[in-house]
Amino acid sequence: MSIEIGSKVQGKVTGITNFGAFVELPGGTTGLVHISEVADSYVKDVNDHLKVGDEVTVKVLSEKEGKIALSIKKAVDRPEGQSSYSPRPPRQGRDDRRGGGGSRDFRSKGNFKPKESFEDKMAKFLKSSEENISSLKRNTEGKRGGRGGRRG
Repeated sequence: MSIEIGSKVQGKVTGITNFGAFVELPGGTTGLVHISEVADSYVKDVNDHLKVGDEVTVKVLSEKEGKIALSIKKAVDRPEGQSSYSPRPPRQGRDDRRGGGGSRDFRSKGNFKPKESFEDKMAKFLKSSEENISSLKRNTEGKRGGRGGRRG
């Protein structure tokens, strides 16, 4: 039996991996339901949603070089306008680094400085660079020449 792309078929879960589940389709062919296609909500572990031996309805997404891509969430009929998107849950233990309400603006309101121009930044860089080089030269001049220090 040939598998038609876009069709919905019944299948049986034959294996579960960390990236999805293998489903045996009618006719003995096997396809993969990627972890992102298992459920509408965020799936951390496929085992929380499927077990080996489960009968599932899947939609055939594509077939390329004998590999069949399947989806469980797209096989579910939902009314028009209802989204299948469900946002990923927020990460735990990371909000304390951001100050206030998850805002990504790290500057405090009182310390706002207007942006420096490229020329200003370049002048600062050159000045600090020249200072660093002269300090390095002072520190290394006395160490050259082996015994007896400076020769003249």
